[in-house]
Parts: sequence; C-alpha cells; structure tokens
Amino acid sequence: MSWLLADGDGVILRLHVQPGAKTTEVAGPHGDALKIKLAAPPVDGKANACLVRFLADRLGIAKTAVDLLGGESSRAKRVRVGGVDATRVKRVFAIAD
Repeated sequence: MSWLLADGDGVILRLHVQPGAKTTEVAGPHGDALKIKLAAPPVDGKANACLVRFLADRLGIAKTAVDLLGGESSRAKRVRVGGVDATRVKRVFAIAD
C-alpha cells in the first residue's frame, strides 16, 4: 500500500484530508493516499489537531506518538505514528491489502 510505510517502531502514513466534513472518518483510498474526512475547519490548526486526536484515539495511542512530518497547511499530509505496525493500522481502519 503506497499510503502506508513501516518505519522502525511505527509507520508513516500518506494522507489526503478533507477538513470541514460532517463527521471525522476514514473515507478510504484516494490515489496513493488514505483519505480522512475531518469535522474541523481548516483554520488556526484545528484540522491538524483533529487529525492527530482522531489517529491517536482510533489506534489507541497517545497523541504524542503522532507526528505531522509534512503538509501542515495542505490537504496532502505525511504523518508518523509511533508504537504501531502496518497490520494494526490496516485492521483498525478496515483497509484490505
């Protein structure tokens, strides 16, 4: 999966985010990224905070284990998530190989 890359004790996710959605949820693959809809507006870092909180909650990890590597002001983002493996991420987000 091009949106998911193992990285030592964690993974790197390539995401396409859609801020301002009705609900925060995984929408599925979007080209070479995983699309996530966010129920937060794209202002004052609210969408990024919502993304970090969503990933941490869904994966059962601390928010401090989620690092935004790139795309802070873009819909295309790269995020490193520590303490999880690719199998767990695919299972939690119900994404088949």
